[in-house]
Amino acid sequence: MTGVKLARASVWRLLTGRLGWSLQRPGRQAVERDESEIARWVAQEWPRIKRGR
Repeated sequence: MTGVKLARASVWRLLTGRLGWSLQRPGRQAVERDESEIARWVAQEWPRIKRGR
């Protein structure tokens, strides 16, 4: 598009060094996780779904 070609290492240095980006990885569990709602769903909804309504 612009005609500029950069090596992967150069792009990484540009993103992390100059722009301050960092490698981000998702957390193992969602912050919004609601254990009581999950327990209710497993107890009430899952058996209904499993047996075919």
